[in-house]
Amino acid sequence: MSKEKERPTVGTDGRPLPTLPPTRDARVWARLVRVMFYTPGFLGLLLIKAGEPASFGITVELLMLSSGAAIIGGLFIGTQSSDDVASKVGVWSGSLILELLATVPFLCAVPSLFHELANSTLLHEHAPGAADVALGPSELLPAIAILPFMVYQLAGFGTLHYVVSKRANWIINIAILALILVSYTFNRLAMYIEERMTVGALVLLMAATVYYGIMKLKALQTDFDARRPAKPAKKPEGD
Repeated sequence: MSKEKERPTVGTDGRPLPTLPPTRDARVWARLVRVMFYTPGFLGLLLIKAGEPASFGITVELLMLSSGAAIIGGLFIGTQSSDDVASKVGVWSGSLILELLATVPFLCAVPSLFHELANSTLLHEHAPGAADVALGPSELLPAIAILPFMVYQLAGFGTLHYVVSKRANWIINIAILALILVSYTFNRLAMYIEERMTVGALVLLMAATVYYGIMKLKALQTDFDARRPAKPAKKPEGD
């Protein structure tokens, strides 16, 4: 792949140009779309097969949201081109959807998914004589995946870093972490109504952030194109 040309930083009016996310390889994100579509879908079917109706409901919904959002992210990524403003931000918009509407619900679902499978009476009754073993703190191991996601977001790798202020980025990601932990706690305590309310707040926050982010990315690209200095004319061959 050719090296990305350095972007201008000052517009034609002498004011700084918007800071846009780096150019991203659409092929890499397209592969991630496939992973994020099939993996949550498979886990959702597994949970329906082995779980109990009272506890698996919101987890399956989160997994289906993750899978469905991956398809929408793929649609945005597929629009990437250099013809117009809307298509220029295709990969950035798709990555924002994958990060917030596919990955966050998946991370929220996995700890509860593991807990439900580990304690499923429907699953265990098919193994006569098997002794139930309390997993204890090891049930929290799947939740560790949340930590590298927080590093990814707060260290400036995430797309959200380019559309909101640093303070807002921290607030949103701390809210993500807190809501995931609270929803998992409610699931462990069999407080399913409270779990649904917490998960609903998380999903609404992600949906609103994604909408704002896509609109902001389009506005930034429009401003950048409008004030971008003209490219210097190429010298004729032989000069």
